[in-house]
Amino acid sequence: MHRIRKILEQKEGLRLEFKLASTEFLPDNLFESICAMLNREGGDVFLGVKDDGTLNGIRPEYVDRIISDLVNLSNNPSKLDPPFILHPKVYELEGKLILHIAVPQSSEVHKCGKYIYDRGHQGDYKVTQLSHIALLYNRKRNYYSEAIIYPALTLSDFKSELFATVRNLIRNNNTNHPWLGLGDEQLLKIAGLYGKDPISNLEGYNLAAVLLFGKDETIVNVLSHFKIDAMVRKNDLFRYDDRSYIQTNLIEAYDQLNSFVEKHLPDKFYLQGDQRISLRSHIFREVIANLIVHREYIDAHPSTFIIYKDYVEIINANNPHGNGLLLPDHFVPFPKNPLIAKFFIQLGRVDELGSGILNVYRYLKDYSPGREPQFIEDKLFKTIIPIGEILYETDDTIKEVTDDAINDAINDAINGDDAINDAINIQVQNRLVDEIRLIYEKNGLTLRNLMTAFDIKRATGQRDMKTLKEMGYVLFIGSNKSGKYMLTRKGETLFDKFP
Repeated sequence: MHRIRKILEQKEGLRLEFKLASTEFLPDNLFESICAMLNREGGDVFLGVKDDGTLNGIRPEYVDRIISDLVNLSNNPSKLDPPFILHPKVYELEGKLILHIAVPQSSEVHKCGKYIYDRGHQGDYKVTQLSHIALLYNRKRNYYSEAIIYPALTLSDFKSELFATVRNLIRNNNTNHPWLGLGDEQLLKIAGLYGKDPISNLEGYNLAAVLLFGKDETIVNVLSHFKIDAMVRKNDLFRYDDRSYIQTNLIEAYDQLNSFVEKHLPDKFYLQGDQRISLRSHIFREVIANLIVHREYIDAHPSTFIIYKDYVEIINANNPHGNGLLLPDHFVPFPKNPLIAKFFIQLGRVDELGSGILNVYRYLKDYSPGREPQFIEDKLFKTIIPIGEILYETDDTIKEVTDDAINDAINDAINGDDAINDAINIQVQNRLVDEIRLIYEKNGLTLRNLMTAFDIKRATGQRDMKTLKEMGYVLFIGSNKSGKYMLTRKGETLFDKFP
């Protein structure tokens, strides 16, 4: 919201457009502006705002219709060709609803209707001269390697089972997504993964298609140097304690790298409202998505993801758009691979443009209090994520405050109970640890509170509490309707030695 307010303080220009939305229909010339921004440097479009930046708002009953029309038309080649599906965000400011459309710079040249539009400081204009159209194509071809065409590739070069995986991910993110009814070839084309280079006249699947759907042997044939090297160097700084060598499509690479993080990095108990969330997941899924979405893939330098004792360092080949440290209040989002970024947005693995860095800053203050991440733009993009809290001084004694010690004590207690340890898996053990922590911090929990906090069913909550009661850590006090689970003295002793 802070970033939105800062943008609205600016004047309309090359990367910013305000439009009124006083009816249930999309504003006139909206797609001309979107087309022009896709062809130029991207930008932000706000609906419900006057030209001078004054908030006019959108009537609440119009919002759903406007969003639906925008999503469907951005996916319609007769309106935007090639399509570039967009998802606006609704914000309420000063009691008025507005829509924000984050438009990236595209790696393709787009038409609105029959015309190509470009963007200038005075607004949008048609591009009709052939020399100017050629300049647009050349500029994008020279910058965006994801759009390189490989005419010899066929559908058989792609991993067929990935299409079902992709549809499930899209469905989980949006049950009404317009791609869900498409066949495999149609999906690839509408997603911009099949195209034609008007300069060379080559037609076929592009590099983005290879990276997203390619079989492992296809990827090796096209990009023999591609790999993500994930390592743990907590004890052995010269070699590694553990290593995962990832050389597969980006959809599965994302999952493999997240699994590596879950295996080697601690999580912290955290409530967002009444809901428990994983800080580790919220931080590192953004970091991993950024690594995948923004890499310069024709550069042979490998991506490295290295876990040290007190920080994680990610180094990625990059086509820099600027230089130096990126700060949340001052950086301008710029996708290095717009087609891949757009695809990950549809899967629900990336939020709107530029949200990754903002989300990491947001959650890291609770994951590693007192420490900040670093995002350094250069030929090699470097990301540093600190782990754990800084040291601070109290009564002349330096202490390191960490939840890990408490979690370890509870885990040791649970693992030491052979009757229980053999009957439950690691995931259940971790949830039991978090449940004990929350009962301690809240001085008791009802079953409904427990179900809400951990997003579990009643039967699962009752089973967990039965397990902890049998271990002697909790007891139930009060009536069946309003009673609470409390820690026993044995449960409280788990926390006695900690401040």
